[in-house]
Amino acid sequence: MKQRERLGSRLGFILLSAGCAIGLGNVYRFPILAGGYGGAVFVLIYIAFLILLGLPCMTAELAVGRASQRSIATSFDELERPGQKWHWMKYLGIAGNYLLMMFYTCISGWMIIYCIKYLNGSILSAHGDAALGTVFGDMVGNVWLTLGATLAAIVICFLICSLGLQKGVERITKWMMVALFVLMVGLVVYSLTLDNAAEGLKFYLVPSFERMNEAGLGTVISAAMGQAFFTLSIGIGSIAIFGSYINKERRLLGEAVTIVSLDTSVALMSGLIIFPACFTYNNGVSADAGSVGAGFLFTTLSSIFNSMPGGRIVGALFFLFMIFAAFSTLIAVFENIISFWLELTPLSRRTVSFINIALIAVLSLPCVFSLNIWSDVTVFGKSFMDLEDFIVSNLLLPIGALAYVLFCTTRYGWGWKSFEEEVNCGQKGIRFPRWIRPYMTFALPLIILAVLIMSVI
Repeated sequence: MKQRERLGSRLGFILLSAGCAIGLGNVYRFPILAGGYGGAVFVLIYIAFLILLGLPCMTAELAVGRASQRSIATSFDELERPGQKWHWMKYLGIAGNYLLMMFYTCISGWMIIYCIKYLNGSILSAHGDAALGTVFGDMVGNVWLTLGATLAAIVICFLICSLGLQKGVERITKWMMVALFVLMVGLVVYSLTLDNAAEGLKFYLVPSFERMNEAGLGTVISAAMGQAFFTLSIGIGSIAIFGSYINKERRLLGEAVTIVSLDTSVALMSGLIIFPACFTYNNGVSADAGSVGAGFLFTTLSSIFNSMPGGRIVGALFFLFMIFAAFSTLIAVFENIISFWLELTPLSRRTVSFINIALIAVLSLPCVFSLNIWSDVTVFGKSFMDLEDFIVSNLLLPIGALAYVLFCTTRYGWGWKSFEEEVNCGQKGIRFPRWIRPYMTFALPLIILAVLIMSVI
């Protein structure tokens, strides 16, 4: 086994882990869910589920990573007892990371294209959802354009990873995350100066039991639970890998709280950008909380940017921010993939990076083609992109999270004693409370099963 690399600083660990959790769904999905399902009421329910569901699952994944000093490819092999089969989790984790990248790289390429469209002003003449829907359709229908943008995302992020953990992944991601937060704060400040900002903030942040009742309490709780779970990308080892790169100076619950707080702050601030703009230039929010998708970025929001003074600059900055959000996830997952190979083969980091550039470029083709030359091809009634997204989000993430929790809490796995010792190892940070053991052992697995069932249904 090669000597284990280490992150250079705690800040690097926090920003890398937060970058993995912060994704495109934070920006477009959370604000619309919050606005449509009761404003502050939804936000409070969401935060409650982050505490009840997200924090313990993330802490479990971090503990397995740090204790084993391995990726999901060999972490369970390292910690399980003789005769146990937890190491089979490696197949789910490896498959999950590759499947995620097969469609996430394509969507990241879209962000690059739209940022360029705003930089050169070519999109500014389109107004209204219908016209911008045509622009989006023309883009995804252009095979070579989407293929080139997808390949650019893959190459850029793998080249960053090839430079090494500290010199590439940590150094560049830190600057990228700082730039992400600076851009976001700047866009928030701008959005709050718009004419109808107060109406947008009222819709977003003032509790509305009327909107909650219209949607149905069960729907609101289900949406909050699902968003709280899936936003953190727990279950396929993409968080554990960064736990494996840190020392034992700090307790892990405090680190998980910091990561979750950064992830949540991005989600909350996104609404501060979107809703004032919607109520100033769109007469309110037209997206349906029950079915909002990534198209909201390319139609409704782009229509708003094209209607406002200085929209070319605002649109370019917004999609640059989206690129940083997407690339932070790509780099984190690519690092996990590289770690698989480094642990399972004698190859160098650079060689592994170049192999995976070619591998993921090929694996992403079905997703790229699913919106143009293979648009008529479906599997179980879904396009390749939708199918890949469904398998990762609705199956692999909850199954993986359930496995981490059971592994850490039952005598048939690593066991509570070992987990507690690891998670509380260190002189600084929040201690993991002993009273939470019955909840994590019995209630939390049932909640994850409920998420799994609801997500499939």
